Amino acid sequence: MPRMVRLTSLAPHKIEAKDIPEGKALFVCTCGLSQTLPWCDGSHKAARVHEQPGSLYIYDHARRAIVEQRPDAELPAP
Repeated sequence: MPRMVRLTSLAPHKIEAKDIPEGKALFVCTCGLSQTLPWCDGSHKAARVHEQPGSLYIYDHARRAIVEQRPDAELPAP
């Protein structure tokens, strides 16, 4: 079943090297646009350029192109 998920981050989450047995930092995607989920591939950089505050953006199935932009109405709290 499809669902819409609200993602607002424009940067990855960094897991510090000291917390990884291999000793190399990892970057986890938090914007939802990466083609290499769960790892960041830098796709958030395009979102910073093309997205504006106050708008909701809907991307195509491949998460590469914006197919719809509409005013962002915050969802009511449950």
